Amino acid sequence: MATQTRRQRATTSPSATVTGGAEKAGAPSAPVRIPYLIGRTDRVVSRRLSEALAPLGLTVPLFTAMSVLHARGSLSNAQLAERSLMSPQSANEIVKTMQAKGWVVREPDPTHGRIVMLSLTDSARALLASCDETVKRLEGEMLEGIAAEHVALLEDLLIRCAKNLR
Repeated sequence: MATQTRRQRATTSPSATVTGGAEKAGAPSAPVRIPYLIGRTDRVVSRRLSEALAPLGLTVPLFTAMSVLHARGSLSNAQLAERSLMSPQSANEIVKTMQAKGWVVREPDPTHGRIVMLSLTDSARALLASCDETVKRLEGEMLEGIAAEHVALLEDLLIRCAKNLR
């Protein structure tokens, strides 16, 4: 109920602006919109994740692709691109980098001669295991002060939002 009240205030209150309620003198007021908040959070998470992964030799796109391969198993370039939310060209560059670093192997798809399947190597899985602690710390910071049941609700709601927009 408190969330609904906050949301109602965010969309109706003149002080609920895209700056989070802190109006600047003479600045026009606009209601806070959920897509803006998601985008802002995404940018902060991406920046912080990039900073946290850099010492491990990873970029966010590399980490994303490796995480997708780890979760899904063997995938084609096209499947990896789609599930990693990147263009096929970007996925191809990521795959080349992963292959050069010895993190991925390419094997022909046994059911289709022209498709190449990608799989993580043991060294990539070990690297992802070391990343896990880093990502858990960042997630812990992000969710600090939020009750476990609200974290579960947030996960469910974000999944639902993404499904609704597909």
